[in-house]
Parts: sequence; C-alpha cells; structure tokens
Amino acid sequence: MAAAWAAVVAVMLLLAQVSAAAPVMGPAFLWAPKNYGFSSDEAKEIVHYQTVSPKSLVKSVLEEGGWSNLVCSREDHAKSVDVAVLFLGSKLQSSDISKDKQADSTLVDTLKNSFASSEFSMAFPYIAMSDDDKLEKSLLSGFAENCNNGFGDNHITYTDTCSVSEDLNKHHNMDSIHGLVASQTKKNPSGQTDLIVFCDGGFKDNTKSEGELLSELVTLLKKTGAKYTILYASQPFGLLENPSNLPLGRYLAEKTNTTKPGRGKCDGECLVKSTLLEGSFVGIVLLIILISGLKCMMGIDTPSKFDSPPES
Repeated sequence: MAAAWAAVVAVMLLLAQVSAAAPVMGPAFLWAPKNYGFSSDEAKEIVHYQTVSPKSLVKSVLEEGGWSNLVCSREDHAKSVDVAVLFLGSKLQSSDISKDKQADSTLVDTLKNSFASSEFSMAFPYIAMSDDDKLEKSLLSGFAENCNNGFGDNHITYTDTCSVSEDLNKHHNMDSIHGLVASQTKKNPSGQTDLIVFCDGGFKDNTKSEGELLSELVTLLKKTGAKYTILYASQPFGLLENPSNLPLGRYLAEKTNTTKPGRGKCDGECLVKSTLLEGSFVGIVLLIILISGLKCMMGIDTPSKFDSPPES
C-alpha cells in the first residue's frame, strides 16, 4: 500500500499547488445615474456572471459600457459625459456584497445604492487577477491598446497614490477634484470628457476608508450637477476565493431583471479549463486504482510448483 499512499500524497500536493496558483477574485461595477446614450437596446442593467480577466473587463467597458467615446481621443465627438472616474480599490471581495457584516460597510452601501438607482449599470462579479500584476497598470494599458484613436493623456488626471510619472497631472486632495469637475460642467458640449483615475488609498495623506472616499466622491459629483460615470474595480491582495461558492451573483440577479440572456453561460475559456480539470481528476483516480491493483497482485503468494496427484 506504500505506492497507493504515495499517490495520495502526490494528489494532495497537486491540489495545494493549484490552490496556491489560484487567481485573486474581485468585483467590478460600472454605473451612470443617466443612460447618456450608452445603451441603445432594452438592456440597461447587465451582469457578466462568468469569470473574466482585466483585459476582457476593459473590452466590455469600452464596447458595452460606451467608454470608447469617453476615454479614446475624439476631438470631433460631442461630449455626453463631463467626468468619467476609474476608482481602484483593494478592500472588497466578490463575496462581501451579500454578507450581513462587512469590514467597510460604507463602501458596500455606496455601491449597492449607486448600482440600484442608476439608469445604466454593468456588474462583473468575478474578475480574475494576479498578485503580481497591479490592476491599475492592467486597466490603463488595456484602454491604451483598445482605443483605435489613441488614449489621450491630455484629459486624464490621477490621484497622487497612482504609480505613474510625476510629470502627469495629479490630485492631492478632494478639493482638487472638485475644482476639475466644476470647470468641466462649465465647458462647451464639444469638449473632451475628463478621466479621473482614483488609485488605491486615494491620497498620500488620506486617513479615510475606501468607502468614505467613494461616498464623498459620489456626493461631490452629484452636488456639482456633472454628468458622470464611475467604474469601480477592486483587487483584494492575497485573498483567494472559489467563484463557485460566491453568492454575489444571486444578489445581482435579484437586483437585475433585464439582464441579457446567455450571460451566465460558461464561455470557451471556461469550458476548456473545466474539461482539463475534470480530465486531470479522472486520470489521477485511475492511476491510484491501477497502482493499488498492481500492489495487491504482487502481494498474492502463490506456490512455485504443484505436486502431481497420487496414483490410485
């Protein structure tokens, strides 16, 4: 049975390696208080239940979320939104939305209220990320790659916690953002939409929680009367979750009645991964059975020769 036990230990080590390599799971939400022409069909609330990568998130936001008209440089395009905000967090996991108690209740309440009261919204419950890749870099590079007319830096500003060049325009407090938003609401309709990248932590001298910052930002945008849209995305560092056990999808399903059909189906990448995983488990089980059977057969002690029967 030594071989069988060795096989069991090997299986356990394999599963441990798979768990260690599992991606970090975080949610993303896109919403706008008004539709602003983002969606021309009947579906104003969209939920992507499958696990997606940051690159797939960017494509969906640009194509389905209408951000291609906002963040991609188009001088001749009429401005439908004054300010677009990319809010990057690190405190929210995919399962936190449906929990009774959260570490940052203000953050969850702000997201729930904004998502429920908006005319246009998109939800991505399961974004698969790696601890090695910063979400800030992945999303910004994705926008740059997918914008056919370029990703115009002239209308992009950052908070001072973003890991970008010091030469770029940065906000050191909420008053600086308020000044930018106030100036945007006074510009002519043909101007460009300003993109504000709100990185994890907000500001270097910040003492507020992530939820308090997001709530203050939303309140600021509402008071100025600006036309805005917000993309919130979270990268919970080092927190691993199993997407099949996350109840976030059920919560969103209850809040969303106009989701497009087929959103919950497993896509091609999902099918390939699930098939490989199932095949691996079946192969491991068959290997254990084979080793156990050979060990049992080797343990059978049979005589080397048989005596001939006595003559009568």
